[in-house]
Amino acid sequence: MSKVQVTDVILRDAHQSLIATRMRTEDMLPICDKLDQVGYWSLEVWGGATFDACVRFLKEDPWERLRELRKALPNTRLQMLLRGQNLLGYRHYADDVVEAFVAKAAENGIDVFRVFDALNDLRNLETAIKAVKKANKHAQATICYTTSPVHTLDLFVEQAQALKDMGADSIAIKDMAGLLTPYATYDLVKAIKDHVDLPLFIHSHSTAGLAPLCQLKAIEAGAEHIDTAISSFASGTSHPATESQVAALKGTQWDTGLDLELLTEIADYFREVRKKYHQFESEFTKEDVSVQINQVPGGMMSNLANQLKEQQALDRIRDVFAEIPRVREDLGFPPLVTPTSQIVGTQAVMNVLAGERYKTITNEVKRYLQGGYGHPPAPVNPDVRTKAIGKEEVIDGRPADALGAEMSRLRTEIGELAKSEEDVLTYAMFQDIGKQFLEQREAGTLVPEALEAPISNSAKASASTSTEFKIDVHGETYQVEITGVGGDSTGKRHVYLTLDGVPEEVLFESLNEYEGDANSGNKRSKASGPGDITTGMPGNIVDVLVNVDDDVIAGQSVLITEAMKMETEIQAPIAGKVAGVYVSKGDRVTPGETLVEIVPH
Repeated sequence: MSKVQVTDVILRDAHQSLIATRMRTEDMLPICDKLDQVGYWSLEVWGGATFDACVRFLKEDPWERLRELRKALPNTRLQMLLRGQNLLGYRHYADDVVEAFVAKAAENGIDVFRVFDALNDLRNLETAIKAVKKANKHAQATICYTTSPVHTLDLFVEQAQALKDMGADSIAIKDMAGLLTPYATYDLVKAIKDHVDLPLFIHSHSTAGLAPLCQLKAIEAGAEHIDTAISSFASGTSHPATESQVAALKGTQWDTGLDLELLTEIADYFREVRKKYHQFESEFTKEDVSVQINQVPGGMMSNLANQLKEQQALDRIRDVFAEIPRVREDLGFPPLVTPTSQIVGTQAVMNVLAGERYKTITNEVKRYLQGGYGHPPAPVNPDVRTKAIGKEEVIDGRPADALGAEMSRLRTEIGELAKSEEDVLTYAMFQDIGKQFLEQREAGTLVPEALEAPISNSAKASASTSTEFKIDVHGETYQVEITGVGGDSTGKRHVYLTLDGVPEEVLFESLNEYEGDANSGNKRSKASGPGDITTGMPGNIVDVLVNVDDDVIAGQSVLITEAMKMETEIQAPIAGKVAGVYVSKGDRVTPGETLVEIVPH
């Protein structure tokens, strides 16, 4: 057998898994010359959540990042993760958008497209794989590994055979949650290699601490390629360390031939880089074998912890982890990978924070239960489906077949803000934040998320006057002022500071009442009456569906909010007349505020 080939994920999945996808291009480029000398089979540099993070948080053009990396890495294949018909977003796009996106990604520098579908519904890979082949690039078709009563060896082998027939150049096993065990890996790889003559890649997160062992058993069973991360961004919810796997195989028939001294220099560089992003670190990205129970993928875990932290609800994360398998079973055991990880994870958060399962159901869960993402692997909970969509018809065909061409409309909508076809595609991926990004670029007002800020941008956006606090940390007493979302009824807030490089949770007790900022116009009263409509989670207003003096019925949708990248309709609790609307599209809102007021007839 020939040497094992290595794909390093340091420029994409490693930092997505450990620091919520926040690494900036400026921290990638200085080390690219050494990365280019290593001799990797490929470097994963794009796709996944990087596109979203660039536009939403970093205020970088993701296309420009790709072009700069292509220029800085002339001798190395560049690889991206593509979510099939979802591309890099959270819904299915029309075929013409998929075709245009793949063509532009190839033109700007991507050589290898790792294409997957969150449900392993292979119909959702066809258009993307054809587009990759048309661009004369490497189409790596992917099977998302998970465990459930319906996910069997025979099923995975059948899927691998179908992907080869579809024109795949290679097959990847994507173990996004770290669910593989060493001997299960051996059996899976051997079964696929016995039936499908294509190069096989093993992508497994180290969440349970088993991934390095799984890769070695995969190699023994015939896998030719492994995904690793340079050691300073490895392990835990990331991947096996590149240097460790290189050392493990050295002197064997599978010797990678990579230079450990050069890899060590690269690891030293990224060790310093990681310190810049300490505010995005989380205890929940460490190795934890309980992933074998809750099945939360690495990238999902770090982002979920970061988002709950912003919502002052990090103490409920274990409850959310316990709820995730229950929601997953209700939805027919989908593998937990974007976008299904967000769909399941956000619904689990809502179930926990609301104190009632499915009291509020996100629009994405509704779309999923309608068949808008494809066939669930197993039957869904009929009671949950009825609660979500009533008697609406369920889509049985390929979801994209119901979508008309979109590119012409998108070009018209974004107009002169788009200076290129790439800009149109940025708008296509995330219409609201994409448009905002392009508007801010046009106005010269792009401001990236601050790295050292003690409060997140989302908290700053809620605009409040300063509140004074006394805090006690390690016996020291401090009096500080802080601007952010108001505390709870006790005047206490959970705030996360970094002291001497160590994240600390500090309980703040208010010395004065929290008041809305008079300059911001945010003087929403506390929701208390039966017709006072609030939100269950901090987020943004996507749309306001009613006006003052409108008559509404109980259960009618009055607002659409976005939290954790998922949209939710907020419904009227009673019938009556709209007496007040206290929000507009784009406003930041928090639980407990009156957003819309309804008075009964």
